[in-house]
Amino acid sequence: MVDPAVSTQGPVPAPLGAHSSGREVRLAARSGILTGHTSGLATRHVQGNLVILPRAWAEDFMRYCQRNRRPCPLLAVSEPGDPALPALGAGLDIRTDLPRYRVWRHGELAGEPTDVRALWRDDLVSFVLGCSFSFEQALVDAGLRLRHVEQGRNVAMYRTTLPTEAAGPFSGPMVVSMRPLKAADAIRATQITSRFPDVHGAPVHIGDPALIGIADLARPDYGDAVDVLPDELPVFWACGVTPQAALAAARPEFCITHAPGAMLITDWLNHQLASS
Repeated sequence: MVDPAVSTQGPVPAPLGAHSSGREVRLAARSGILTGHTSGLATRHVQGNLVILPRAWAEDFMRYCQRNRRPCPLLAVSEPGDPALPALGAGLDIRTDLPRYRVWRHGELAGEPTDVRALWRDDLVSFVLGCSFSFEQALVDAGLRLRHVEQGRNVAMYRTTLPTEAAGPFSGPMVVSMRPLKAADAIRATQITSRFPDVHGAPVHIGDPALIGIADLARPDYGDAVDVLPDELPVFWACGVTPQAALAAARPEFCITHAPGAMLITDWLNHQLASS
């Protein structure tokens, strides 16, 4: 089994920002310097959601992701017990390189550590799924303003009444992320993000949040609320927090996920995921 080094491998640059590399952000998380969300960091690099499950649950979860590609686009899957994902980053250690994790026992949240080495087991399989943070730079490059990034906040995320397709014990509602945009910008954002199917693709809903079961935009289920101005529309994308709702329904005896907004930043570049 490959066991990546857990030292910081040299000094960690500070402060982190949009032009940081994926490795720099991972080392900052590994050393404990970074413990919050990753929105606006290493903006040219692909970010990923994380689910870690015992091997006995992995096949059903793989099928759940295959049936629900919009909220659960798979980027990589590890070998059982191996904390390395070399295809995503040199020296990457899935146990230490996210700013914050969530530990679940029988479907209940049991903790939010910044390091899960002490919990590691030889039967654990890591799934990395695409994240909407990866298409945000394309939106910014097109001149679109993202309020949560400008305000240094985590993106707002909501549970919806949109169902996902079940696989084995995994089922539940889709979770979405929301970005307020003017109508013309919403059209442009749809065009841009449709080129990124591996990081959720085009929006799943634009406009009235009640139509997808969201009662109050000011009270997101995850992340931070941002204002939606009178000349703006709320634009909703499928979100990689969706598996956390499915895990709560399946209630595996043990699993680990990322904390919402605290993503794995890879060495991949966002433009590599764009379709022609």
